[in-house]
Amino acid sequence: MNTIEISQIAILPTKYGKFNIQAFKEKDKEHLAIFSDNLSDTPIVRVHSECLTGDALASVKCDCGEQLTFAQELIGKEGGMIIYHRQEGRNIGLLNKVNAYALQDKGFDTVEANHQLGFKADERTYEVVEFILKYFGITKLKLLTNNPRKIESLGEIEIIKRLPIQIVPNPHNEGYLNVKKNQMGHLL
Repeated sequence: MNTIEISQIAILPTKYGKFNIQAFKEKDKEHLAIFSDNLSDTPIVRVHSECLTGDALASVKCDCGEQLTFAQELIGKEGGMIIYHRQEGRNIGLLNKVNAYALQDKGFDTVEANHQLGFKADERTYEVVEFILKYFGITKLKLLTNNPRKIESLGEIEIIKRLPIQIVPNPHNEGYLNVKKNQMGHLL
């Protein structure tokens, strides 16, 4: 793994509770660890893939913003960590994600749109996630995810339990969630 630059720890008060925040910079990506004071030996961890449209712009085209809110609320109450994984649009970038959205507007599903743009259904990698977990001395955890690839990607970390995130579909994301379940194997 290339050299990772690590920030100091700062306090991040939120409407979900007080967290600590630390940044991890690898090349041109800056990831965040958002964590409670009371990290247990087997903390709840959410590896949340960046989604500007869902996380910051409240898009209902996906379930990303709702998943982040769910994770913040749970970890605010029970303790744990969110790794904000800066790989926008399953790591195709914001420009290509918007292009994929335009293809989806024409009837392509999320996987087909990525393929039309020359990408795999999911271009994400997770080496930096393992680096961050090891940096904090986390060797086992309860993973808050519906994505089996995230479970498989943490090969050196013992996953004691998978905690699902149940989001109620809406008319704008129902097809998207079906594709995640039926084509990408998400545990919905």
